[in-house]
Amino acid sequence: MDGIMKEIETYKSLELQKLRIDDVSIGLRQIGKGKDLVFIHGFPTHGYTWRKVIPELSKHFKCHILDLPGLGDSEWTNKTDFNSKSQAKYITKSLEKIGINRYSLIAHNSGATITRFIALKEKEKIENLIILNTEIPNHRPPWIPFYQKIGLLPIVPTIIRSLLNQKWFLKSPMGFKELYSDKSMLDIESNISPYVNPVINSPAKTIGAFKYLKGIDWELVDEFKYLHKEIKARTLLIWGEDDKTFPIKLGKQMLNQFSLETEFVTIENASLLPHEEKPNEVVNAILNFVKKEYVT
Repeated sequence: MDGIMKEIETYKSLELQKLRIDDVSIGLRQIGKGKDLVFIHGFPTHGYTWRKVIPELSKHFKCHILDLPGLGDSEWTNKTDFNSKSQAKYITKSLEKIGINRYSLIAHNSGATITRFIALKEKEKIENLIILNTEIPNHRPPWIPFYQKIGLLPIVPTIIRSLLNQKWFLKSPMGFKELYSDKSMLDIESNISPYVNPVINSPAKTIGAFKYLKGIDWELVDEFKYLHKEIKARTLLIWGEDDKTFPIKLGKQMLNQFSLETEFVTIENASLLPHEEKPNEVVNAILNFVKKEYVT
């Protein structure tokens, strides 16, 4: 438990900056020195999801942890476009604003859909693309399309906020059951509450979360079957072996879709969030991939 608290305190100690980009405000936290490594979360998490890998990776990289519009410490307006391609635009503009021109990307699930699009548009800027358990061409994960359809209907956000107060819902397939192989992690306050409490306590954050979710671009995801080969960055795929949301068998099929150096690392006894369940294994996979010439 001491280690868990240290990771949490390290993350919470990072200064929160707000980057105003067009009609959004991006939450940014930074730590470390060396080559630039940009962290992009997915759904339903935010920058906090990287808390267990940041302490070690920040010894080798300047880490930039972003909160995307709709989640975490971001802000948005009624004019905000939550589509995956627009989220990519907000990220690239944010990085330009803080003077980052050459960098590596690490991203999880829907965040990795966004970063794959960035890698297509910013080919000369991306050194390494590190992807964890993400959307797969022609695959639709359980429940997500359903929540996309109903999430913004009248009264649904209120019902969801009520359900998130119920342990049975959190532990169900409709909730957070598939996040971890080790189901005891669903009971740890430090794992689930940081994601659900903001939604429970704020109707606006509930709306933002569903807007983010609705913005996942399935047409883009399916096009990746052909677009992956155009990515010019070295690519590392890290996958929790037990993931039922994005089955590893389907994840491995993407390996041959890339034209440049690509590796696939399986994390045993981990599910949708391998970087939270098995952070040491994930860190080792990253450092082994980027090799000494990429590490300061």
